[in-house]
Amino acid sequence: MLDLCIRNGSVINGSGAPAMRMDVGVTDGRIVALGDLANIPAGREIDAAGKVVCPGFLDLHRHADAAIFRANYGLCDLFQGITTIGNGNCGLSLVPQFGSNADATAAYLRPVTGDFAGIPTESLAQYHAALRKHPIPVNAMMLAGGGTIRATAVGFHKTRLDAEDYTAIHKLTEQMLEEGACGVSLGLGYAPECFYTTEELIRALEPIINTDIVLSVHMREEAMRLLPSIEEMLTVAKALRVPLQISHLKATGPSNWHWLASEALNRIARAREEGLDAGCDVYPYTAGSTQLTQILPLDFLQGGTGAVSARLRDPDARRKLLDRLRNGRDFDNYSYLLGWDKIFLSTIRNPEDAQFVGKSIAEAAGDADPAEFTLDLLARNECEIAMIDFITCEDDIATILKSPLSYVISDATFPTSGKLHPRVYGSFATVIEEYVNKRHALTLTEAIHKMTQKPADRYGLSKKGRIACGADADILVFDPDRVHVNATYADAQQPADGMEYVLVNGQAAIENGVRTGVCAGTVLERR
Repeated sequence: MLDLCIRNGSVINGSGAPAMRMDVGVTDGRIVALGDLANIPAGREIDAAGKVVCPGFLDLHRHADAAIFRANYGLCDLFQGITTIGNGNCGLSLVPQFGSNADATAAYLRPVTGDFAGIPTESLAQYHAALRKHPIPVNAMMLAGGGTIRATAVGFHKTRLDAEDYTAIHKLTEQMLEEGACGVSLGLGYAPECFYTTEELIRALEPIINTDIVLSVHMREEAMRLLPSIEEMLTVAKALRVPLQISHLKATGPSNWHWLASEALNRIARAREEGLDAGCDVYPYTAGSTQLTQILPLDFLQGGTGAVSARLRDPDARRKLLDRLRNGRDFDNYSYLLGWDKIFLSTIRNPEDAQFVGKSIAEAAGDADPAEFTLDLLARNECEIAMIDFITCEDDIATILKSPLSYVISDATFPTSGKLHPRVYGSFATVIEEYVNKRHALTLTEAIHKMTQKPADRYGLSKKGRIACGADADILVFDPDRVHVNATYADAQQPADGMEYVLVNGQAAIENGVRTGVCAGTVLERR
């Protein structure tokens, strides 16, 4: 006898194969039978006639390291069909944090992860132990964040490292992997990792050489220097002989739209033809979300947020910086590439500046010079400010989505206050509603493959992302024509519509479109 049988559904199994009419039998949280199961009794039945049945979606690029501990976490995931998440991306894992650099590291993380008081951050083992004691609605894995590792081991002041520094970085990386990290992530667009040369980066990553451990990277630059940034990471991955995942591929700025993303895909494709296991991922929004310090040149970020804030107050350093912001093309200059009217303030540390949340810098500055206003704001808030920046276009998103190299992510960040980006609640529903149903950039089968088995296989999650005997029963039942995104830039905290049933490890987290409160998620570790 089955615990559950989902009958009469149109099953899209996640592999990219066409839909097939069949029943799905579940026992003890696993899929145990497929096909015509009419004669097999079940303790419970779901009639999926006229509905799609597919694996739960995997969002393996999220920044919910701290958010997953918060009350009511899961609304943003479950209602868009996400049953497994990956945290610790862009080099910004919540662990390991300890020692003399802990305060600076915490300030570096908070604009992305939000507050994390009370969460153990010294080691991944402690973090996982706490997570196992905390009911979680989705399955969760963690990457070893290279930025957090370097910040904890060395701090933010040193640009050139010595042998002792590399030993400390190697030790923490190895510990994270031994304690279950499913891969290594980099944030070369952030301090302190931006200070690595290519050769130094290869040295820092020696613990993963000649392994199948995935190296995912937020590249050094994503606009005018996108192609050199890709070539750098291809060089690193070839030297280490590891799989490479280019995070949130995009071409920033209107001057780079409609051509640069295609050339970037061509570079990755050529590397694959030469034998490198390289791929990319993409989120389905034209705006990103990250720290406001991303508008500054990378060389200005030395020393951590405190040192950067002090330099912003130094008249000579400030004068030189303003000149680069106004005229410079020697870095990914967001104010030049996008304009101040395309950069919106989403989270601000000081309550007295909360009046600017939700406004573009151009609007918030009023009659003041926007560059001067921004530097004042950063200095006053010790750089703990997040932004939403409109950087790419729908055509480029469609181009990357169509590529066989890509799969879908949200890159959702979870600041504790201010405005969230709508991708937190809407990314996977947007792929279905906008890029399948409206734009026809993908078929539903192609989209489901890019949201299920393809990301699962990337990280060796062999029991996730598929409707197959022996797989975990993370299963969705829905009508794709009813999927609708409610989250907007003005009001992002609105769950999506359309998911009739969402099963996590065989238990219904959403039933008849209503959240049940069941928390059946598990901690996933590299084996």
